[in-house]
Amino acid sequence: MAKKIATVITNMFEDVEYTDPAKAFRDAGHEVVTVENEKGKDVTGKNNETTVAIDESIDNVTPDEFDALFIPGGFSPDQLRADERFVKFTKHFMDADKPVFAICHGPQLLITAKSLEGRKATGFKSIQVDMAYAGADVQDEEVVVCGNQLVTSRQPDDLPAFNRESIKLLS
Repeated sequence: MAKKIATVITNMFEDVEYTDPAKAFRDAGHEVVTVENEKGKDVTGKNNETTVAIDESIDNVTPDEFDALFIPGGFSPDQLRADERFVKFTKHFMDADKPVFAICHGPQLLITAKSLEGRKATGFKSIQVDMAYAGADVQDEEVVVCGNQLVTSRQPDDLPAFNRESIKLLS
């Protein structure tokens, strides 16, 4: 069954950490919906390789409309976590035990949403100590799956494992 995946993203995301999973999700028959401050806006990856059109404004969506949440890495999650609307949106998925896929710096949104306590997870090397302080059981592995909900990875090299486990969780 096709799932609808909210993707919270803004400028300076890690290009391949959006494009690769988004393609994998779509190839598996799922719908990827980009969410930012402004519908119709274009956001650009930090490597200037990818421009993404925003499908929906955070003000016009609710977590109930989606089956899962995808948080690409780069500088995007750090910017988004400064906005309480994105923090609440993210927290809702975690509290509702809906699938959440976060790679590289993506877990920064989960830290701010205070949603990592007691969960196994990983992230980019520079945020692993922050994740531990947030109560996560941090594992330095290419992909960490916590229960039937959370899939996290560290960096672009981990994308094959990240995509495989994310797709598996959606099916």
